[in-house]
Amino acid sequence: MKYLFLTFILFIFALSSFSQQDSIVFSNTKWQTQTIAPGIVWKHHHFIKDLFNSNQNINIVEIKLKKKRAIALACEAKTLKPTSEFGKQTGAIVAINGNFFDIKNGGSVYYIKQNDSVISNNRLWPNNIRARHQQAALVIKKGKLRIAKWDSSANWELTLNAANVMNTGPLLLWQGNRQPLDTGEFNHARHPRTAIACLGKKRVLFITVDGRNEQAAGMSLYELASIIKWLKAHDGVNMDGGGSTTMYINNQPDNGVVNYPTDNKKWDHGGERKVANVVIVK
Repeated sequence: MKYLFLTFILFIFALSSFSQQDSIVFSNTKWQTQTIAPGIVWKHHHFIKDLFNSNQNINIVEIKLKKKRAIALACEAKTLKPTSEFGKQTGAIVAINGNFFDIKNGGSVYYIKQNDSVISNNRLWPNNIRARHQQAALVIKKGKLRIAKWDSSANWELTLNAANVMNTGPLLLWQGNRQPLDTGEFNHARHPRTAIACLGKKRVLFITVDGRNEQAAGMSLYELASIIKWLKAHDGVNMDGGGSTTMYINNQPDNGVVNYPTDNKKWDHGGERKVANVVIVK
């Protein structure tokens, strides 16, 4: 028993050491940086074997919310279309894919309210169990975005006072603290990921992490939570990922797609998956 305990302590120490090393690598990174509009900065870096002992390709857009700068939702109740198409049709400066959806029939599988109209409702698990993907929400009021945490009530999202609400999750960071994640495959396996994080009330991050390729391993949700923490965010939430993960920036080459979506199984910008909804900046 003594030796098992010692082994466990050494394992925890090793994990802590790796995390600290990764934190230093991430914090010292010289990002490729471009201002794409007043108050909107795009950062990109391709890590080669030096972040989480893997290749990682990360895009981050930081938005400073000013008087004439707004975040909004763009949704379809039934049809699906690429993130870039949503972006162009809405005149967005930036767009990223939104929450989880029905690939066969279209439409979100979680609650969305857009401009005070309910677009879709939650599809609860058996016995009305609420999934972790339904335990957080983007709340957008007058163009400003905040992240909300489920309060354990049955119809929590209906009480959120805003014209635009999108259920999503799992919640990764809340008030600066990591949130518990279970050990399920969805959380600990590496996949392309999309996230949104808040740095105070007037700064928002859109984040994409590429994956499913030799050039980019993707991240577990534990790793994604780490980079959100290292970015000094206050709150952070996971969005739909995998083949859906897409970041669009207007006036950029390759149809505005700046990450490497995976649906064509190629390391290029042409593998967008059609989605039901996006989050945009105008």
